[in-house]
Amino acid sequence: MHELVAAQSNDLICLKMDIGKVTDPQLHALYKEAIMSLEQNIKDLLQFYPQAPVPGARGGKAEEADMTGFYAGHLLGKAKGWVRNYALAITETATPALREVFVKHLNNAIKLHAKVFEFMEERSMYPAYDLERLLANDMENAKKALSM
Repeated sequence: MHELVAAQSNDLICLKMDIGKVTDPQLHALYKEAIMSLEQNIKDLLQFYPQAPVPGARGGKAEEADMTGFYAGHLLGKAKGWVRNYALAITETATPALREVFVKHLNNAIKLHAKVFEFMEERSMYPAYDLERLLANDMENAKKALSM
């Protein structure tokens, strides 16, 4: 649940930041549809947070003045996607030379993911080992995305 709420909140913020730049009417309508869909998904999932094994927020930190946490989270999500995509691609290729390239790219994606995770963890942007804070951050980010 955390992965879905975190990723969809991040994507929702990106879509809302970008929709004003979309000039094609049909694509603009698709952006609106995607935004409404993600908003509903997030609202649906947030209903389950009170049932999580750890109680809600215990008091959060002050809102960051910049968007560093957002951008770091966005990059972390992208790196996770690259890891998944290369892992899948490796299972789909029958060419040994291409498989070697995919494995090299997969390892690079894993290393980048680790670096971004460490960056966020060092700055208390991703409390991966504190479920209470993790879920509280999810709720805060989701509410921010919904209120934009």
